[in-house]
Amino acid sequence: MRLSQKTDYALRILMHLALDDEIAAVPRIASCFGLSEHHVMKVAQCLSRAGWVKTHRGRGGGLTLDVDPHALRVGEVVRQVEPDFRLVECFASETNGCVITQACRLQGALERALQLFLDHLDTVTLADLTVEPKQLTDLLQIQSATGS
Repeated sequence: MRLSQKTDYALRILMHLALDDEIAAVPRIASCFGLSEHHVMKVAQCLSRAGWVKTHRGRGGGLTLDVDPHALRVGEVVRQVEPDFRLVECFASETNGCVITQACRLQGALERALQLFLDHLDTVTLADLTVEPKQLTDLLQIQSATGS
């Protein structure tokens, strides 16, 4: 299974914001991760709609985390941001053309694996991802960070 680029960026942006005490400008976040500002902006809009990120407009604007990192579960983020979880053709009944679907046990096995994957991510919080703030803030060049 491979998560989409959007989900990857969403998790990285949330981690950055969990570490940063200041309003984080989109260009700064983009630069930290080597991403385009356009992609960061698009993902930030999604995170804002979900209620996890607050956007600040104007001069000195940017993004701040709008949720307790101890309360935000990674599984929740993945479910919200990931476009679909169709691991194989038979997961999409409307377009499934697989001739063995009726007798195949692969779909059930993959559904169970996906559920276990998401269940595990539900045990991980955003705070868990930023448990080593000093090392992460050094790598991201964040000057003012919580917990350092």
